[in-house]
Amino acid sequence: MQTVEETLKLLKRQMELEAAIRQKGGFRISEEQELRALKQRLAEYPEAIRAVLQASHALRRPVTDIGAHDVESWAKAASNG
Repeated sequence: MQTVEETLKLLKRQMELEAAIRQKGGFRISEEQELRALKQRLAEYPEAIRAVLQASHALRRPVTDIGAHDVESWAKAASNG
C-alpha cells in the first residue's frame, strides 16, 4: 500500500510540474530538474504505476481523483473476478 501511495503522490506531482512547464512563461530550470528526478524515482515502481493506471482507467477517473484505497480495492476485485 505504501508503494501505491508513494506512486500516486509522485504521479500527481509529475502532472503538476508538467502543467506548470506548459504554461506560458512556466518553464523553470528547477521544475525541469525536479521533474527529471521524479521520473527517476517513478521508474523504481513499474508495477505500482501499472496498477494505478489500470485502476484509473477501469474506474474511469483521472489519476488525480483516485487514492491508494481505490487502487487496492480495484486490484482485489480484479483478482477475484
